[in-house]
Amino acid sequence: MTAFAGVRVLDCSGGRAGAMAAMHLGDLGSHVVRVDATDDERGRDQPGYLAWHRNKTRVVLDLDDRDELAAVRRLIGESDVVIFDSSPGELERRGLDGRTLTRAHERLIHAWAPPYGERGRWSSLPASHHLLAGLTGIAFEQASYDDVPVHLVSPQAHYGQANTLALAIGAGLHERDRSGQGQTVVVSGLHGAAQVMIATRWERSTTTLWRAPVGGAPNYRLYQCADGEWFFLGGLFEPVYLRALEVTGVLAEVLTEPEIDGDLRAALVAPGAKITTRLLEAAFRRRSRAEWLALLEAADVPCGPVRSRAEWFHHETVSANGMRVTLTHPELGAVDMPGVSIRMSASPAAESRLVERAPDPSAPWCEMPGAPTVTDRQSGGAPLAGVKVLDLGVVIAGAYAGSILASLGADVVKTEAPHGDPFRAYGTSFAHYNRGKRSLVLDLKEPAALTAFLQLVRESDVVLDNFRLGVRERLGITYEQLRDVNPRIISCSISGYGTEGPQASQPGFDPLLQAQSGLMQAQGGIGSEPVFHGIPVNDVGSAAVAALGIVAALYARSRTGEGQDVHTSLAAQSVLLQSGEVTTHPTAPAPPTGGRDCTGTSAFEQYYECTDGWIGIACEPSDRRAALAQALDLGAELTDASASADRNGPVAQLLAATFATLGVETALTRLEAAGAPAAPALKLEDTYAGPFFVENGHYETYVDAEFGPATGCGRLARFGRTESGWNGGAPVLGSDTAHILRGGIAHGRRDPPHPEG
Repeated sequence: MTAFAGVRVLDCSGGRAGAMAAMHLGDLGSHVVRVDATDDERGRDQPGYLAWHRNKTRVVLDLDDRDELAAVRRLIGESDVVIFDSSPGELERRGLDGRTLTRAHERLIHAWAPPYGERGRWSSLPASHHLLAGLTGIAFEQASYDDVPVHLVSPQAHYGQANTLALAIGAGLHERDRSGQGQTVVVSGLHGAAQVMIATRWERSTTTLWRAPVGGAPNYRLYQCADGEWFFLGGLFEPVYLRALEVTGVLAEVLTEPEIDGDLRAALVAPGAKITTRLLEAAFRRRSRAEWLALLEAADVPCGPVRSRAEWFHHETVSANGMRVTLTHPELGAVDMPGVSIRMSASPAAESRLVERAPDPSAPWCEMPGAPTVTDRQSGGAPLAGVKVLDLGVVIAGAYAGSILASLGADVVKTEAPHGDPFRAYGTSFAHYNRGKRSLVLDLKEPAALTAFLQLVRESDVVLDNFRLGVRERLGITYEQLRDVNPRIISCSISGYGTEGPQASQPGFDPLLQAQSGLMQAQGGIGSEPVFHGIPVNDVGSAAVAALGIVAALYARSRTGEGQDVHTSLAAQSVLLQSGEVTTHPTAPAPPTGGRDCTGTSAFEQYYECTDGWIGIACEPSDRRAALAQALDLGAELTDASASADRNGPVAQLLAATFATLGVETALTRLEAAGAPAAPALKLEDTYAGPFFVENGHYETYVDAEFGPATGCGRLARFGRTESGWNGGAPVLGSDTAHILRGGIAHGRRDPPHPEG
């Protein structure tokens, strides 16, 4: 039985995030009905449409037609979940807002994914990842050479919004089993941006990861070899970095530099870092990439070659793990798309199929039974209140998955070896990815500690890890061994490269997958220098997808009484988070690529500098070009059909010269008045007290036990009836060990998350 068997989902979304969230639910067994306003398949010109709408049944109903709107309302009454992504006010105008529908249908989960925020100046802009990335600080957080906002050619905030929306819906369904009641769920574009990006301001600065287009630290950056080919060196931690220096033959030279003087840590900060980088660059230019990869891999130094998207999508690692499927479209032919990124031992994914037209739009659910009712009529608390998680995750992917579960109300115990998660060395970066947890220190290599851990497993619901393949076996904590202790346990593991294929046993780090998956090459531009994304794309995506898999397993367990093994990988996310770019068929257009300090892919979708800051415009369609021309007192130069939209062409140069004479507010006021979509491109520090973010209640202040006062995102989703959000920062190493070992996992629990404001 699939995890969400019997759950009926009505997908009324129009954009990427809502459609992809519904795709996840369909992959996990929900019966998804898609509502289209016309016979023309919405978004079919984008290859990603075919992936995001798989496993759905399509009906044609126009929400602006009174009779057809009534038919949609009838379908909502038969649904467990309905998904919208309209701008604020549009649902209220039609009587489809969350408050109205959840009052009428007690068990309905009403999910809304507004493109930006729930209210405020920019909330009614048409959906645009370009504008969202500029507004939320993502564009400026991406490192550049000339301190400009960078246009991401893969829409990571939209993918983050989709993953989080599916997770929040799953959490709402889980809570409904407890209370018998549905509720509203909101995952905005702001939430999507927060899920993928570190957005935390600390009153005391500490060590953080580096920002540079190729990577700022000598141990964690891109290097070019003698044959002109690039690879990423993943020596994040000191022992691995030491091996890399030994393999390249520069260790002695590095340590004898006066600025380093035998202290390897001094080789990672200025001025030692520049010296080490220069020595490594010279060393790597002496041999071909293939030679260096063989030497580094033999020394167990993580590294990854820069490949194209097509090379990776057809790589053996992707195919061996079922992350590429081929479906046949009657008109387009063979369509290659990413496979399902979550593998569940007892709840296999639904078999993928392309979207189908419902034979009877008035009864699209056919003979399928609805979801069985499970409830003990307990109410209150967060969606995952009462769920106990033993979190063995380290660095980002595993650790952040636990933190996401904590934000939804789970009691998460970070279980570390005596020396702690090695990522603790990175200070506030560690704190960001470990909010809301308790800390337990156990050395699982010691028999007594393993016994204590297994005793805690008896009381727990979930064990989460992101170990390399084989580590669970060596520690004696495989799913089968955990199941012997607790048949209801859910074990979730995140690997680097999946469990099959030639790379399965290799260590996985986010930028290694960025490099191999084509993401770096696409952002840098074909034939140009690749770009290291500041967003740890595959790590944060794997965290959200792992949390979704856990919630799906909890939902399935409420029906079967049994736990199961859940698995995902960074490799799976490396194609999922480029699903719009790697999905292809014989006549599919080429996906977008960037370039050095890419500020946009078109003259009409680009960031432009004003006298006192930057703005982004999204005016590609002809009617928006006309509005742009009106706002800037320009004419045929913009509206002439023959005018080139090349991002570096004459039109782009004219627009750049025009904006350079205007202040940001003056330009935005003119563009707003003319109806030309635009928003400021902000630096992250300008968002914390920005009026739009304050109005949406996006940030909160809290105190981290180790790093002090901070301002960060308050929640990744807003639930209308229950609670969500973190309670403070990350735990101090071992701070809860005595309480937990003395009284079990239920003892020493932190206070519940704050209620909705």
